[in-house]
Amino acid sequence: MLSIPTKFFVTSGKAVSKVSDLNAFDEALQNAGLSEQNLVSVSSVLPIGVRRVRKRDMPMGAITFCVLAQQRGGEGETISAGIAYGFREDGLGGYVAEGHMHGTKKSLQEVLEWKMGEMAKLRGIRFKRLEYRIEELSIPMDHYGACLAANVFLF
Repeated sequence: MLSIPTKFFVTSGKAVSKVSDLNAFDEALQNAGLSEQNLVSVSSVLPIGVRRVRKRDMPMGAITFCVLAQQRGGEGETISAGIAYGFREDGLGGYVAEGHMHGTKKSLQEVLEWKMGEMAKLRGIRFKRLEYRIEELSIPMDHYGACLAANVFLF
């Protein structure tokens, strides 16, 4: 039998570190509430009937399926990572797009809107509306930084 998610939540985080971009990413995961999970990257389909819920605490070590966007950078850079998601007008589920860049939240939102538009065009569908979750970070000198956003599936 196939597992189909029934719920999802959206979360994000950002952080800086003097040690490394990996340490910044680890803290960004903690800020998003995902640092104690084993993350498994999945593609972008929101199943029929799935509903958004508030962020949940999950047990340490849980296998956690998510659409994850992340960007890491160094001193003086502005970075962004985020997701966009939308449900089809015909009620047959929805889709998630992830994106990341050395650039601003505004620029990334434009890219995500373009990606979602291409998904709709390819499928010959329309979205009810698009939702976004984007983090932007200007990294101070002598630091590393990381941003992330995730759509986390629950069963």
